[in-house]
Amino acid sequence: MNLILLGAPGAGKGTQAEIICEQFSIPSISTGNIIRESVKNGTELGLKAKSYMDSGELVPDAVVIGIIKERLAQDDCQNGFILDGFPRTIPQAEALDQMGVVIDRVVSIEVADEKIAARMSGRRVCSKCGASYHLEYKKPAKDGVCDACGGELIQRKDDAPETVIERLRVYHEQTEPLKDYYEKAGKLRLVEGQEQVADTTALTLAALKD
Repeated sequence: MNLILLGAPGAGKGTQAEIICEQFSIPSISTGNIIRESVKNGTELGLKAKSYMDSGELVPDAVVIGIIKERLAQDDCQNGFILDGFPRTIPQAEALDQMGVVIDRVVSIEVADEKIAARMSGRRVCSKCGASYHLEYKKPAKDGVCDACGGELIQRKDDAPETVIERLRVYHEQTEPLKDYYEKAGKLRLVEGQEQVADTTALTLAALKD
C-alpha cells in the first residue's frame, strides 16, 4: 500500500506514520530525513541539495523529486511506503504522478489551528538531555527543570507561537490544496485528530480499510 500522510505541523502525522510503518511493515519516508541521508552519503543529488542548504536556500523541487525517486526505487519500498512531508504542493503532487508513482490512499489528520498552537507552544525540551515535556500534558515535577537530569527546560524556536502561526499559514496556503487534488482522484480520507494518540490511530487505520 502506497500512502501519503497530510496534516498541519503539530497535527501528529509523524506519530501516525511510525505506527502505520510498524503495522504494515513498510518504510516511512520523511523528505527531510532522506535529503539529509543523501547529503551524508554524498550522492549526486545529495551534493546538489547540500549546495542549496549551505547557502540558506530551499532545495528546488527538481532535486527533491529526484531524491524521492531514488528512495522509492529501493527494495524496501516494493510492498509499499508512507510519504510524510511530500508532496507539499500541487506541482510536487503532479511530479509524483508523472513519475508513475501510484498512490493508493491519502490520509489527512485534521486538527484545528488553535489546538495545534496550544499543543506546540506548550512544548519544552531539556537543554541537556533532550527529554520532552509539555506545560499541560506532561509537566515536570519542578517548573523549568528536567526530571531526568536536572537540566533547564527551554522552548525550541520551532515551537514559539509566532513560528507556529507562520508554519500554519504556509501549510494552509501551499499544502492544504492537496486535499482537493486527491479528493478529486477519490483517494482522500479525513481523520479527526483526537486528544489521545491511540484514538487517532484507530481512526487512521479504519480510514486505510474503507
